[in-house]
Amino acid sequence: MILITGANGALGRLVAAELADRNDVVLGTRTPGPAAPKSAATSTNTARTAQPTQRRIDFDDPSSLDFTGVDTLLLISAGYGEDDVVIARHDAAITAAEKAGVRHLVYTSLSGDGDHLAYALAHRWTERRLARSPLAWTVLRNGLYAEFLAAIAAPGPDGTIAAPLGAGRLAAVARADLAAVAARVVAEPARHAGRVYELVGERALGGAELADAVGGSYEPGSLGAAREAIAASGGALPYQVPMLVGTYSAIAGGFLDGSGIATNALRTLLGREPRPALDAYRTAVAALSAP
Repeated sequence: MILITGANGALGRLVAAELADRNDVVLGTRTPGPAAPKSAATSTNTARTAQPTQRRIDFDDPSSLDFTGVDTLLLISAGYGEDDVVIARHDAAITAAEKAGVRHLVYTSLSGDGDHLAYALAHRWTERRLARSPLAWTVLRNGLYAEFLAAIAAPGPDGTIAAPLGAGRLAAVARADLAAVAARVVAEPARHAGRVYELVGERALGGAELADAVGGSYEPGSLGAAREAIAASGGALPYQVPMLVGTYSAIAGGFLDGSGIATNALRTLLGREPRPALDAYRTAVAALSAP
């Protein structure tokens, strides 16, 4: 059995879709929906439910971390929180997996060139925790999503991108590609035991390219102005303000362009050419501006 945590999240939904032809997938979510009815057999040999089984998995409620019967656990990072909160969540999940006899845990971590980011610490702590665990494990060090760029570097009403990216570039990845890699790894986990895979975009994107993709212009502002705007927006929690500003700073400083990654496993694990991150950015921007 494969269990996917955070299955209602953007990445989790895509992984579940990649594994939709399997009948041994369980979706872990805080709020499971009603049980899906059985469907007719899809072939003479294979019958499956209309939707995978769901199981309540809430990282903030350790008593819900029931991994009984799970062979492979895809632990999608519960990274929205202060470091101590995230570390406690991941530790509880790994401990529960150990107690339940899970055979293999696959963790979605952060790219190695993201060590300058404020939210890297909890990822690295989790990797160390896994290294001490008796579980077989695989670490997927995901680059930042191209879709995330659409949130932090979206054009304004006049088409101007004012995000403080400077002359820096980001080796962004289409989220769907990272989901495809995760699905491949959890489908054959033994092949990937003990491996740490770096998964970043093959073409780093800068502000001018983003602007060209959406027919706008690039006029980068300052980090200070970005900090004030984020804090004033009311849409970010206090701990998220330095996280976002630090991300801008790391991109502008040239620390997230993929050049610090020795081996990028994205293409190899996909078994095909990666999706153009610029296309994913353009699609995400269009979705954000849709009525």
